[in-house]
Amino acid sequence: MNIVFLLIPLSIVLLAVAVWAFFWAVDRGQFDDLDTPAWRILEDEEPPEERAP
Repeated sequence: MNIVFLLIPLSIVLLAVAVWAFFWAVDRGQFDDLDTPAWRILEDEEPPEERAP
């Protein structure tokens, strides 16, 4: 029963850290463009540019 007094505050602290990390990621723009990276892998690579001598 005594372990409950440790686990409940610990879980609240971990929840607070997770919520903070989520809002930090949203603020930094991590979720701005979710579609482009998935489609980028399907595109052909552009040919290398030729350099003028």
